[in-house]
Parts: sequence; C-alpha cells; structure tokens
Amino acid sequence: MTVNAIEMRDITKYFPSSNVLANNQVSLTVGQGEVHALVGENGAGKTTLMNILYGLYQPDSGQIIVNGQEVQIEHPDDAIHLGIGMVHQHFKLVPSFTIAENIMLGMEQTQNGFVQKKQEAEMVRSLADQFGLPVDPNAVIRDLPVGMQQRVEILKALQRDAQILILDEPTAVLTPQEVKELLEVVRQLAVSGRTIIFITHKLVEVKNVADRLSVMRGGKMIGTRDVADTSVSEMASMMVGRSVIFKLDKKPPTIGETVFRAENLTVADASGLPAVRHMSFEVRAGEILGIAGVSGNGQTELVEAISGMRPIEGGQLIFFDRDISVENVGKRRDRGMAHIPEDRIKMGLNLQTYLDENLVVNRYKRPQFNRLGFLIRQAMRRFAEISIKDFSIAAAKPGRSIETLSGGNMQKVVLARELSGEPKFVIANQPTRGLDVGSIEFVHQSLVEARDRGAAVLLISVELDEILSLADRIIVMYRGEVAGEVDPQTVTQEEIGLLMGGSQLVTELPG
Repeated sequence: MTVNAIEMRDITKYFPSSNVLANNQVSLTVGQGEVHALVGENGAGKTTLMNILYGLYQPDSGQIIVNGQEVQIEHPDDAIHLGIGMVHQHFKLVPSFTIAENIMLGMEQTQNGFVQKKQEAEMVRSLADQFGLPVDPNAVIRDLPVGMQQRVEILKALQRDAQILILDEPTAVLTPQEVKELLEVVRQLAVSGRTIIFITHKLVEVKNVADRLSVMRGGKMIGTRDVADTSVSEMASMMVGRSVIFKLDKKPPTIGETVFRAENLTVADASGLPAVRHMSFEVRAGEILGIAGVSGNGQTELVEAISGMRPIEGGQLIFFDRDISVENVGKRRDRGMAHIPEDRIKMGLNLQTYLDENLVVNRYKRPQFNRLGFLIRQAMRRFAEISIKDFSIAAAKPGRSIETLSGGNMQKVVLARELSGEPKFVIANQPTRGLDVGSIEFVHQSLVEARDRGAAVLLISVELDEILSLADRIIVMYRGEVAGEVDPQTVTQEEIGLLMGGSQLVTELPG
C-alpha cells in the first residue's frame, strides 16, 4: 500500500485581528513523488495552509500526517526535521552574503572555531551539480537576478534534505526563460523522488508541470483533479466560481491627440551606466501602447524617469506639449499622470497605515480632503467606501489596515487610487504580476475602460499574452533601445521574441 507524502485533514485557521477565516476545514492529500499544484484566487487561503504545514502558523483544529504518521509541526525546525522545505514568494536571503553563505547558514562548516569557506563552496557546488542547478558559490546575493536568487532558495532547502518542497508563487517575478528553466527543475526533482507542492496563479504552468491540482476558494477546498483531464478554462472556473474571459473583447481605439512623448531619452541605472539609450516614442489619447521586452532591459528606469522618480541624462519628456523633464512627481501627477508601479508592496502602498490614507495619498492636498492643512477624515472615509464598491476590494474596510489584504486586493487599492478621477496618462508597469486569473481579468478591464474614456495608457509587461491582448500598438525594448514597433493584430509571438532577443525582423511590420 502506497503511503501519501502529506495528508492535511479538516484544517481550520482563523485570524481574529482581521476577522478572517483563512482555512475552513480544508483537507489536502499529496502523493509521494508527485507535483501537486495548489491554486486559487488571491486570499483563497493557499499560503496560509502551506504556512501551517511549514510550522509558521498553528491550526486551530485539524490533523497533519506526514509519510503516514500524524505529526505536530510547531516551528519550521520541526518541518525541516520531517523533510519539508519551503521557498517563499518573498525570498529569505541575506543580500550581503554569498550564495554559499546563504545556503550553509546555520549549518556552517567550522574548524577550530573558523568557518571553512572553501569547503562550504565545494559542498554547494557539488549540491548544485547534483540537482542540475549550477551556481557560483562565491557570488553575492544582491548582485544576482531574481531567477538565480530563487535557485539559491531551492538549493538551501535541498541542502537540508527536503523531500517535500513547497514552492509559493515561484514564477511570479521570473522572466519567461527563467520560468521555463524552473519548470524543468521541478520535473527533475519529482523524477528524483521528491514531492513538490506548487502554489501558483498561472494555469498554463499547471498544465505544463503538475500531475494533480487542488483548487481553493474563499478558504475552502473546492476539489482535486488530474491535470491531464482538466482544461485551463475548467481550472479557472473552479478558482473563481464563474466563467473567466481569457480573450479581452475590446472595441477599436478612438485615437486622439498626443498626450505624452519621449524624445531621444537617455536614463542611467543605479550604477551610472546607460539603461535607456536615445529612446523616442509617443502615446496618444484613447490608445494603449505596450512596451514588451525581457525584464532588465531598461523598463524600470524608463518608467521611473517618466514618473519623475529618476532624473534623465538626456533628451526630453513632453506632456501635452509641455517639457516636464525636471518637474517633480507631484507636479506630474497634478497635470494628470497616474502610475501603477511594478512593486505594489514597496512602491505602491504603505502597509503601515490605513486604507483611507493609501487611497488619498496622491490627492490629500485637494480641498475635498483638506481644510486649512487638516485632513477631512469623513471625506476620506466616503472616498474609501466608494473605492471599495467600484473596484470590488474584498475584505477591505475604511479606517482599517491593508496589511492582511491579498495581493489581488492590494493591487485593486492601487488601481482605485490611480484610476479614480479620470487621469489623462496612465503608466501601468507589470500591473498583473503575481495576480490570479480573476484579478488579472479585472485589471485588464480597468485599463481598457481608462483607454476608452480617452486616457493615454502606457503598458509595460513581460507577459507577451498580456501585451498582445491589451495593446493597440507595441514597441519592443532591447538593452534600453527601441528594437522595433509592431502591430498586435498581425505580429506573432515568435516575431516579437526575435526583437526581444535583439534580432531585427526580416520583413518590415506595420506600425
């Protein structure tokens, strides 16, 4: 008789501080050596359930059975002792340490009280070779791309002999190539006999990597299916409880005047090297201009320069025929510029304050919210109530913290702040990163509605499907330059891929 790797029976977890029942009698069974996808909308309870399995939370009730034995997991050390490892969505690495130092942290090889760094590096190199995850043990974490940092997290768990590996949203911040490499690694680990629990929102990845999937919604387990027998549409319907529109139905754009243009723009990165080189383009009222490209080709620096967060080295930024190249963020916003940043946690929101403050942070000086230098709390509360309703921000309440909101609902707070008031120019940088299919659908509809109201929308995304679905025109960035402009109605993903890799198209595409 085959013994399951994991059985979680009737797990319940309630958070009284936020009045949230995160897990409501949830049961999950994961077989030995399988890749088991755990999917659901933001806030469905997936991460809470896995945090219980890893010992970060204690369940209010229920049982946990590991390899056929009932266990009590009161701390991550207990989980590690049982062979359970977890790679969190937000990595737990020391930026100033090397790869070897991070992997061996707490397991240092010493002699006469001194850490044997050369021996540790060799151990890490051997481990990396064993699992087909090559790394430079002496590289410093802060200098590594996100995909390599995630590889370090996986190796850290494997060094502790994890036989059951939990991956929480492992592809949320990876490039398409890094995603492909990770999925190959996951399958290799399963072939080697390890059990993988793969938390994700990306259903295509579930089809590509998982053996079975379990779907959660509203803190409950909806069901478990064999992936081979379940379509992406069926998965999505199970997740959100309704049919999901994958192809956006939008009417042709009504193009107006040029709202924003960059002329011969040059922007430096943090080290002073050119990240954007002599870039020129324009965005017109009533259209969505998509910027495609592999992450790290100057998109972040471009957005920071346009929004006023980074100085430019050369060229001009023109907003309605006015040069705004040296204007600060506040002035640009006052002129009608909105910015949905790529990192909603670090840049988009202040988790230490309340919903109301987060919603009015870009307009608190207006008479509607400010009288003689004092905030009008009642007006802020009314605005919060309207935003919650208009943008369907679940579990949010005026005057309450937003810290416990799911990622999708946090993004809706950002959308409510940035799209309320009908901005003239919207910068949307990776607006659906880490979101579930229901939240992605909402974000896409919100951007199209802004475009149809006459706003100029600049969409920056590494998701080609998103760019092709939303954009009316597409330009491709490669090493800080415009590699080409293409028509989303006629271009193929392969043709865009050539431009993203620096190759010029053989035939000229319409633009």
